[in-house]
Amino acid sequence: MRYNSLKLRKVIFVTQYPVNTAQIKDDLYLAVNGAWLKTAKIPADKPATGGFFDLADNIEKTLMADFEDFLNGKTHTDDPYLREFLKYYRLASDFDQREKLGFKPAKPFLKRIEDLKNLADWEEKLPSLTLAGYPSPVPLSVEADMKNTKAYALYADVASLILPDKTYYTKDNPQAPALLAIFQKMMAKLFQLAGYDDDFASQTIAQALEFDRSLAPHQKDSTERADYTKQYNPYSLADFASFSSHLDLAAYAKTLVKTDDLDKVIVTEPNYYQALDEILNEDTFPQFKSWLLVRSLRAVAYYLTNEARIVAGQYQRALSGSKEAMKAQKAAYYLAADQFDQVVGLYYAHKYFGPEAKADVHRMVEQMISIYQKRLKANTWLSQATKDKAVLKLSTLGINVGYPDELHYLYKKFVVDENQDLLTNDLNFTKITLSDHYGRLKKEVDRTRWAMPAHMVNAYYNPSFNVIVFPAAILQAPFYSLKQKASENFGGIGAVIAHEISHAFDNNGAKFDEFGNLKNWWTDSDLKAFEDLAQAMISQFDGLETEAGKVNGRLVVSENIADAGGLSCALEAAKEDPQADISAFFINWARIWGVKASLERQKLLLAIDVHAPHVLRANMQPKNLADFYTTFNIQPGDKMWLAPADRVNIW
Repeated sequence: MRYNSLKLRKVIFVTQYPVNTAQIKDDLYLAVNGAWLKTAKIPADKPATGGFFDLADNIEKTLMADFEDFLNGKTHTDDPYLREFLKYYRLASDFDQREKLGFKPAKPFLKRIEDLKNLADWEEKLPSLTLAGYPSPVPLSVEADMKNTKAYALYADVASLILPDKTYYTKDNPQAPALLAIFQKMMAKLFQLAGYDDDFASQTIAQALEFDRSLAPHQKDSTERADYTKQYNPYSLADFASFSSHLDLAAYAKTLVKTDDLDKVIVTEPNYYQALDEILNEDTFPQFKSWLLVRSLRAVAYYLTNEARIVAGQYQRALSGSKEAMKAQKAAYYLAADQFDQVVGLYYAHKYFGPEAKADVHRMVEQMISIYQKRLKANTWLSQATKDKAVLKLSTLGINVGYPDELHYLYKKFVVDENQDLLTNDLNFTKITLSDHYGRLKKEVDRTRWAMPAHMVNAYYNPSFNVIVFPAAILQAPFYSLKQKASENFGGIGAVIAHEISHAFDNNGAKFDEFGNLKNWWTDSDLKAFEDLAQAMISQFDGLETEAGKVNGRLVVSENIADAGGLSCALEAAKEDPQADISAFFINWARIWGVKASLERQKLLLAIDVHAPHVLRANMQPKNLADFYTTFNIQPGDKMWLAPADRVNIW
């Protein structure tokens, strides 16, 4: 039941497959990945396979084997924080004890909801319920103030929905009825396992879905949320409090952050809060209470018996297309590793990621920044004033490669009580985490904590800190290897690096200055030119067909701008190498996107993910670059040909 409200621009990448360059003029992606796609099989407990997933699976196997040796006493460690992780992992792995305890550890947690009498009773207990990790229709979080990132601010967000997005609640959505049926069946079984009466369970599930449905009309959909700068809507505390005539929101906020000196709340979706009286009142309390119980029961089930864990994952597996639940030991590993993610990440990085690779990748990042600066200075559609500000922003860009220098202090507070059960330990960690989170409002903003552990195959740009982060796990083949050609590395990790740099100048990131503050540093004419180019990128992707449906160009525009800038910048870096192999550059670019995914996962991502489908990421951006055509002799009439007038180049 981890808590994480960081809003970051992430990039999800992907292993080495046979190449057939004769077909590149028709389809770069299939030419590179086609032979592998014909034989690749998706693991039963996963929704996809391919480079990104393969790397993650390899890390999973490596770490599970290492930690098994620790648990069996074959290996020992002097790291006190790794020892705490191993204690927790042992509890998670003890399914005999979990089976023996059944739902007993969850009873006190669930009873706090069952005992709620009315809205006033819930309101009185709301601060303590929040710190205990219960869901809320008025979720508050403490994050860096978008317009003053030296200080924290209190944000008011919206409740997450049971279905993936508000668009699923429309009458004509073809997937919603089947998904809701699976959810209802899953919850009915969980209530049965927990010892509840069938009639009570049926009524509670129906009321929970009714309340959830009432939230959807007042929320933004994924496309609207993709423009995340529009989340910044500051209200005075008094104005925030006026959103509800049934709850004392001001008192709740001040109690939660333990200060009377609270002058503003940043509301991410004002329309939602303007409807709060309609959503949450004494008449809707029964439905809301049922919603609380349903969501809480499902959340704790993962920490109880193996059957409860498997049942609780049925709905998510239906969404993703995974055919089977993970085996018990693997599920225990992920549960424990998620709680102690930075501890596990540092273990992985120190053992498997060498200083030579870290230094080499850091050099590549600096090279990419230098090239980006030169490109900005030579830019023909920006005024000098805007170019100067863009170069300044690049010069202050933070670079994090591999792993953080030291473990974040919060993880040092996690002490496992081996005399208590798994869920009790988890709930204790939740209180520690949330107490720290809400207690930081008046403290200095912590810019050192990584939002991803070192063993995660991913990368990100944080616009509020103006920093790019590349965990150690992504710094391996096919993205990067000291054994690969430089051109291959540039087509892999080079493009990833430049992608993240480009996020500083995508349609969202471009609204933040060199300090990470939300601030317009563009001239009016430059901003208009940029918006026109962004619209061209939207148009280039909008309506493209995939086997899962059509692409929403507006939803994926920020990631496409970053892909375009990243690939173009990495290409320039590759060409500076005297032994440049541009064909290897483009081939490795297509290789990292080699993925085979379930149709269910593809449909889900098409509806909610800000990244374009992997096939289009591989094929579309090379079409915008002249070197692609000359390298592979792409001619008019070839399927990979795009007329020069239709090519989009921004950065």
